[in-house]
Amino acid sequence: MSTTLSKDVAEQPDSQVSRDVLAGIVENISNVIIGKRKPIEIILLALVSGGHVLLEDIPGVGKTSLISALARSVSCDFSRIQFTPDIMPSDVTGFSIYNQKTGEFEFRPGAAMSNFVLADEINRASAKTQAALLEIMEEKQTTVDAHTYKLDEPFMVLATENPIEYLGTYPLPEAQIDRFLVRLSLGYPTVDEEMRVVSLGNKAKKALQSVATGEDILQARAAAETIFIDDAILRYIIELSDATRHHPEIVLGSSPRGSIALYKMCKAYAMYMGRDYVLPDDVKTMAPYVLPHRLVLSHAAKIKKRTSEQILGEILETVAVPVIQNSTH
Repeated sequence: MSTTLSKDVAEQPDSQVSRDVLAGIVENISNVIIGKRKPIEIILLALVSGGHVLLEDIPGVGKTSLISALARSVSCDFSRIQFTPDIMPSDVTGFSIYNQKTGEFEFRPGAAMSNFVLADEINRASAKTQAALLEIMEEKQTTVDAHTYKLDEPFMVLATENPIEYLGTYPLPEAQIDRFLVRLSLGYPTVDEEMRVVSLGNKAKKALQSVATGEDILQARAAAETIFIDDAILRYIIELSDATRHHPEIVLGSSPRGSIALYKMCKAYAMYMGRDYVLPDDVKTMAPYVLPHRLVLSHAAKIKKRTSEQILGEILETVAVPVIQNSTH
């Protein structure tokens, strides 16, 4: 059931109300997406943090279903873009068309003019079309014929790609990947989970009802911003990013955008866990979702079949964890 917020709550974000809303969304999605509670929570935290999500996994494990279930759970506009090599940037951003009756050009919004945008198989679009998403994802606006159109909040791009198949694909450039707050993989379900998935069918997905509104998400975002983070933990976040820039097996380390993303996710996670302050463990929990996709490994590391997740794990073991004397500030 949707949470209605009073004016007083709107003025002073209530973390408990927001936690209840987020927990309700997670439970609602978990009814149809079996055994993927952690990915559901991470996607929801990315939404609260105002970021975008890249789901990179093999076909058929529920990427699109998860995103669709999120859109159904939050009563906001939802659009899907099935990327192909011939899709045009105007299909994404919108275009102006001449109206013969009025003698003026009219703007026709593209698929990105929505709250939740599913960019399905994003790596099948040409580089020009991928670039059309850059302004949309970073500035949350689109510019068509010198006119700028703001996108409604909450706004989130959830992109999927198949990391195995490369024929007919255009790899995402680093600048594009860096704009995704987190990257996730769902993986195969267990035998018991797959039995539930098969027996569930499509009826449950179609019957899924919304349990929150866009305003609820914005209130949760405001509540997350009030979470306290000690300077020592902020320095810890920066030191982790800095360590990726000086690692011998990393050619390109995390940018300041990565540090900002980790900072936001830690505050959202602390709020979701029922605290009004961030712990060092929150940083260690969120870092594997926020930082690895921002790292470009050296050729030698790739030959040794090293992964960015493995290297980040080693960095987390070596960078000193701050000791907070008074975690309740």
